Amino acid sequence: MSVIYIVLPIAIVLAVAAVAAFIWATRTGQYDDMDSPALRMLNDEEEPRA
Repeated sequence: MSVIYIVLPIAIVLAVAAVAAFIWATRTGQYDDMDSPALRMLNDEEEPRA
């Protein structure tokens, strides 16, 4: 039972860090364009090798 005094604060700190990282990523525009990177490989104009 005494292990909960160690694990619970660590879990809370990790959860707060994850939420803070998500908020930072959304505010800096990391999730602005989700479609173009996946489609970029289909529009490759490189000529095939001989």
